[in-house]
Amino acid sequence: MNLKIKITLFCFLVLSIKATGQEQWTLDACIAYALEHNLLLKDFQYNSDANREDYRQSVRNLLPEVNGGANYQVNSGRAEDPTTGTFGVQDFFSNNYSVQSNIDLFQGFQKINSIKVSKFLFRAAKEERLQQKYLLAFRVMQAFNNIRFFEGLVAIATEQVSVSKTNFQLVEKQIELGLMAGADRYEAKSSLLSDELNLTQSKNQLAAAKLALIQEMNLEDTSEIEIIANLEVMTDAEAGTEMKSDTVYAKAREFLPLIKAQELRAQAAKKQVGVARGRLYPSLSLFAGMGTGYFETFRDSLGSTLPFREQFRDNFSRFYGLNLNIPISNGWSARSRVKQAKIERLRQENNLKVQEQVLFQTIQELVQEYNALLVETGQSDQNVKAQRMAFAIAQKRYEKGMINGIELFTAKNLFASAQNENLQVRLRSEINKSTLDFYRGLPVFNIKAP
Repeated sequence: MNLKIKITLFCFLVLSIKATGQEQWTLDACIAYALEHNLLLKDFQYNSDANREDYRQSVRNLLPEVNGGANYQVNSGRAEDPTTGTFGVQDFFSNNYSVQSNIDLFQGFQKINSIKVSKFLFRAAKEERLQQKYLLAFRVMQAFNNIRFFEGLVAIATEQVSVSKTNFQLVEKQIELGLMAGADRYEAKSSLLSDELNLTQSKNQLAAAKLALIQEMNLEDTSEIEIIANLEVMTDAEAGTEMKSDTVYAKAREFLPLIKAQELRAQAAKKQVGVARGRLYPSLSLFAGMGTGYFETFRDSLGSTLPFREQFRDNFSRFYGLNLNIPISNGWSARSRVKQAKIERLRQENNLKVQEQVLFQTIQELVQEYNALLVETGQSDQNVKAQRMAFAIAQKRYEKGMINGIELFTAKNLFASAQNENLQVRLRSEINKSTLDFYRGLPVFNIKAP
């Protein structure tokens, strides 16, 4: 029996040490882990790698083409005699070997423009991947702050339960002394049960918020996470700093990957017009090659087929020349491609303007919210102080029997509501400022550009 107790105590001690030693995650650590393990982000990396290979291949397309060939042919029946050039009925076989090279001298600058197109698209893919990193960081930050909010709600609800328990115990004593009626017990009990339900709901919301962060981070083999963060309070100097939409937009316009990616795609579409227009021009290429062959009909004066080595040497030949191709009529398809490329260029340029407009409107809303939250934060702080004082006074009056349980319950709820609103305002203010700092180019996230 003593051994079982010792084993039980030992296991409990180990579990306690493990629980108290659980890793605490900062916001930066959560973002870093999510960036490393996010599967969607890896897909954008593969897309970037594919675009990089397209760009490299477009450069390699400038190199000459070299091809080799060999064949083995059996002729049966009426066929041309390669020795005499006459036709006759006979069976023979032959081998041919050749090496040929071809290089484009002029193609209406199609290859040069294709290189520029693929380069722009490769750079755009890199910017889009960086944009996805920032979006992931913002999602993690939102999930992280949701946990902070619900942890605050749990703390507020726990405090309310503690107060309700104290009041319920007070009512029990007062009823025993005959200073309160039995009906007061039900009011106090109802208030306690309501606060305990609120605490349970807040804990459930906190658990859901933690699960959301775990899923966003792709954190496996766990259903619990502990975060560490301090609520940042703006200093008076920061609170007095005026932000202007135009200034913030100018900074964001310079570096935001979403805008840069769309700019690059617009430039790629412009060069694609040049590629399509190049098909309207003549093309000139240089070709050269050499070949040889072996024929069973090549015979000496005695009628014996010449040996392979001798024929391979004697039948050797070289050739070279220029090839000029002039497009005359192709069903207007080349000019149609030019028109389609121009339409795509206009579409990409319009998409850039749309992205710029959305960015400016987003920053306008953030700046307006920033200015509004500066006022709300101060007023919310004052409201919490006032409601705390009002609740303290109501508590003392209730203890002296000057007010009933409903009036105390109302004061307590007003104080809890003020605390809740204050927590929301302060977190919204912090997130809003972090977002604006990001658009202003400040190092909010530790994410390096590619």
